[in-house]
Amino acid sequence: MRAMILAAGRGERMRPLTDTTPKPLLNVGGQPLIVWHIRRLAEAGIRELIINHAWLGQKIEETLGDGRRYGVDISYSAEAQALETAGGIAQALPFFRDDPFIVINGDVWCDWNPAQAPSIAADIKLRGKLAWLLMVDNPAQHPGGDFRLEDTGDLGLADDLSLAPVLTFSGIGVYDPALFQNLEPGRPAPLAPLLREAMHQRQVVGSRHDGDWVDVGTPERLSVLDRRLTG
Repeated sequence: MRAMILAAGRGERMRPLTDTTPKPLLNVGGQPLIVWHIRRLAEAGIRELIINHAWLGQKIEETLGDGRRYGVDISYSAEAQALETAGGIAQALPFFRDDPFIVINGDVWCDWNPAQAPSIAADIKLRGKLAWLLMVDNPAQHPGGDFRLEDTGDLGLADDLSLAPVLTFSGIGVYDPALFQNLEPGRPAPLAPLLREAMHQRQVVGSRHDGDWVDVGTPERLSVLDRRLTG
């Protein structure tokens, strides 16, 4: 199984830290944020990775290199302009060779074990689903959440007439390439509309993660997480 780490964002809310350092390279707990993901993927046996980048992308390549020091093989998908989540994935799609793959946002920290991803990929392929999303409880900065998680594992829109809880998308998902097949490579495209359309077709499932997850979106959250991991 192959993986993608999203690292092309400008990190406006993290300025001035991100004026000279791409957000995924900001240190937390003694190592760059993105390295936490790389090491977890390597430990899970997922060692073929692609990382997209735009803002200060050369620094990402210079820092991580080909990945050998982490026990992985890293490829890069450079974007002249940030293509948003779905656009970035669409540009990198040939890397996955028509197989389901895992995508992780480079600006989150999570203790979920990606060793579960291959069995999830096999399950969505068998069931004809297009995506699986890891969901978490709504954080203080996003109290309304994103999608409803039904008892069946299906995900639906927050405004659906359902009593299922509305949870927050963690930024970690397993996708079938077919979800992105109608996108034109090289053009910006957000992920949310694709997911909503697939949810209307009952083609998106998910699971709730009860462990640790942090959206490292501000210098304050970065500092709190750093203190916790180093303490």
